[in-house]
Amino acid sequence: MIFISILAMTALVFLSRYLFLEPQLPLRLNAQTQRLLSYSSPAVLTAIWAPIVFMPDNELSLSGSNPYLWAALTAALIAWKTKNVLLTTIISMIVFLVLNLWVFSA
Repeated sequence: MIFISILAMTALVFLSRYLFLEPQLPLRLNAQTQRLLSYSSPAVLTAIWAPIVFMPDNELSLSGSNPYLWAALTAALIAWKTKNVLLTTIISMIVFLVLNLWVFSA
């Protein structure tokens, strides 16, 4: 049953991507739908990172000893200043590692 579910989900994802990416299919979205879909990536990413950053132990943690929060703030600042995804990722991961292993380790 699990294998059938995985195959069905694979087919659904493939077909939904194929319909929009195949240039020879006559399917086109209007400007309003494209604008609406442009908000989906930030919304999904926020839904992924916000609980990790603000609720690392399944409770709200806005304290100064939250390494997730400091690394997220560092990542936001670097992304804003440099607009470089790779640099932002590497530096924020290093900041998180240093904070988590040495500064806030208990």
